[in-house]
Amino acid sequence: MSVLTRDEAQTRAQFLDVHQYTIDLDLTAGEETFDSRTVIQFTATAAGDSFVELKPAALRSISLDGHPLDPADLTENRFPLTALTPGTHELRIDAAMRYSRTGEGMHRFTDPTDGETYLYTQLFMEDVQRVFAAFDQPDLKSVFALTVTAPEGWTVLGNGIAEHHGDGHWTLAPTPLISTYLVAVAAGPWHSVTTEHAGLPFGIHCRRSLAPHLDTDADEILDITRACFDRFHEKFDEPYPFDSYDQAFVPEFNAGAMENPGLVTFRDEFIYRSAVTDTERQTRGMVIAHEMAHMWFGDLVTLAWWDDIWLNESFAEYMGYQTLAEATRFTDTWVDFGVARKGWGYDADQRPSTHPVAPDPDAVPDTASAMLNFDGISYAKGASALRQLVAWLGEKDFLAGINTHFARHKFANATLADFIDNLASATDRDVHAWAEAWLRTTGVDTLTSHVEETDSTWTLAVDHNGSRPHRIAVGAYDHAPDTHTGTDRLVLRERYEIDVPQNGTPQARPGRRPALLVLNDGDLGYAKIRLDPQSWETVATSLSGIPDALTRAVIWNAARDMVRDGELAPTTYLEAARTHLPLETDLALAQGVLAFADTHITRRYLTPEHRPTALATLTALCRDLIRRTEDGHNPGLRLIAVRHLIDAATQPDTIQDWLTNGTVPGGPELDPELRWRILTRLAVLGATDETTIATELEQDPSATGQEGAARCRAALPTPDAKATAWNALFNDDSLSNYLFTATAQGFWQPEQTDLVSEYVPRYYPEATRLAARRGPAIADAAGRYAFPAYAVNTDNLHLGEQALQDKTLIPALHRKLTDQIDDLRRAIDVRNTH
Repeated sequence: MSVLTRDEAQTRAQFLDVHQYTIDLDLTAGEETFDSRTVIQFTATAAGDSFVELKPAALRSISLDGHPLDPADLTENRFPLTALTPGTHELRIDAAMRYSRTGEGMHRFTDPTDGETYLYTQLFMEDVQRVFAAFDQPDLKSVFALTVTAPEGWTVLGNGIAEHHGDGHWTLAPTPLISTYLVAVAAGPWHSVTTEHAGLPFGIHCRRSLAPHLDTDADEILDITRACFDRFHEKFDEPYPFDSYDQAFVPEFNAGAMENPGLVTFRDEFIYRSAVTDTERQTRGMVIAHEMAHMWFGDLVTLAWWDDIWLNESFAEYMGYQTLAEATRFTDTWVDFGVARKGWGYDADQRPSTHPVAPDPDAVPDTASAMLNFDGISYAKGASALRQLVAWLGEKDFLAGINTHFARHKFANATLADFIDNLASATDRDVHAWAEAWLRTTGVDTLTSHVEETDSTWTLAVDHNGSRPHRIAVGAYDHAPDTHTGTDRLVLRERYEIDVPQNGTPQARPGRRPALLVLNDGDLGYAKIRLDPQSWETVATSLSGIPDALTRAVIWNAARDMVRDGELAPTTYLEAARTHLPLETDLALAQGVLAFADTHITRRYLTPEHRPTALATLTALCRDLIRRTEDGHNPGLRLIAVRHLIDAATQPDTIQDWLTNGTVPGGPELDPELRWRILTRLAVLGATDETTIATELEQDPSATGQEGAARCRAALPTPDAKATAWNALFNDDSLSNYLFTATAQGFWQPEQTDLVSEYVPRYYPEATRLAARRGPAIADAAGRYAFPAYAVNTDNLHLGEQALQDKTLIPALHRKLTDQIDDLRRAIDVRNTH
């Protein structure tokens, strides 16, 4: 299929003015296709040629101003419109369109629990063309008026208020001016909880089989929604610009959520069937706030071209964490950001595929390249930069600039230059210079402490490896033994700010040097931190005695970075976790440290010979946490420990007993998530079989159960199980996006590297062909989950490097392989260093 280039989009935007789309969708035409009839009213500003995009199963008819055109003129996804005259035109298209099983376009899902079918659209980037014909680019905003015919008994949701006329016929209120990629429809026998707030209808929706779980959490979801809605209205002068606010939790959704105006779609894993931690609830709340922020930044004011995707995502990421902390009970959101999201940005920014937060427009020449920038840089690094900008400008001036931006560009499009100019209008600070330093550059600076001490003073100097200016806080901490518990606490002596690079000679400070000096205390900066030797000694003995969770997050991140850079032995990180995590009180930190220890250290950075000892360390750590929470006072911490103990099990006896008894001694009782987690680990260890998996699936035939069974079957350590899973992944093409992911997750296991070694060289050519057949969503999953990550050796590295030279790689897979191969190279280096 042809991709839209930036030059083509600019030419078409100058040539066309699109007034309205009138779209009729018939969802009763069968299980494979639906009918799509579109009328586009537009004006050509001059005589000339253009084109409209669509990807039909069958193009029945197309006419321009009442004159039939030949459907055979459709080439790939473009239909030419030649010899247009200046003035208004009407284009009519009648087509059959295919349902998707990959989360792109109109996704169709049949719930295995009850047989009910659900449909929803995901039209991002180029996927509107899978649903209706369009001039598909973000700066050709238009009004969209939709009618939908659906099976009787279904509910239809859309960007505007839906009206049911009987017999399955629905009308959606016309939208204000929005971009094509933001149009949304969701149809099915939804379970809904509705209310009103601020004079607008609010609703939350999910599959009927998830109804009890939605009802359990409905008050929490709606309370967060209302609180964030009100807080945004305190921040923003422009009122919410749409006529309703629905949130639909939909199956097999590829992203976390999508900011469709008036109808936000979320992955329905956010409707919890099983026990979750408070941090996971906080994450759901953050995503709710993130998507609501997009109603202003992204929907009301939209990027002109995809080089400015960061304007959408960085802003929403920052606002999601900040507004949730201000408006709800989740007041420690930035700890989770620091330990979970920021590392995502740091990692992405050190790979060959790194790019500026705001790339040069020439670096995003088409939609295929634009899709690659939805990464840790556009989200986490961009949000970090904005957080620092807010601290530098002050929130009052920052919001004044934002409100000017909304007022000037509402229901239109804007660029980075517009954004910076509007911020600059509200402050005397040089925002343009800040943007050049932070938004137009790549890489992560490293800041290293050096401390000199005399009898009565001490001095901190900071070695700066990088190019950006930083203003960071320094935390100075002293030992303060707790006479009650006998533990070593640290207390804050002072926190002060410095500029990096430092101007002149660093100022001497009175007294003995502190036991611990923390650069970037409070985590407002974006840089890798290296502590001085004495501070590291303090951390080794007293990390858990640091009073503030955000400070502990900065230090754990520094340790994580040092492991990845080969400066700290992976076993030393594990020893620190073993020592300090049993005393940790913050759930996000406990989860983040254990996740890094499991996913990176035990699976990739340590050799197979050292893995059993590392797993034993994790098991002992998790047992300590389980013992500490026997009184039931911290069920979230206990749940984290139980999950990781299951994943670290090297013998089946304990977890098999849990599965048989249906409970962990002292709790929790095993819910579906824990049962499938245990069964997956038993499959890896060769301690279960197909009969047991099938029996478990009979007890839990849900979509999640289907995914659990696929994961277990692929994890079985037999040649037949691996051959069957490989065929399903790379040859069958019938797996949905979620079942593909589950199968891939089960296939590669660190304990089974010899068993699957023959598949490593097969992966690269077969993944290349798969991506070409099935498109970007499956390509992303194949690169993310089906990659042979545990084959940490130079043979795999050389195969990957050769594969990157293949000119037939589609961009989505090429980007994923670039990142995976760089991570593989790093893992090899860590092993060789330690």
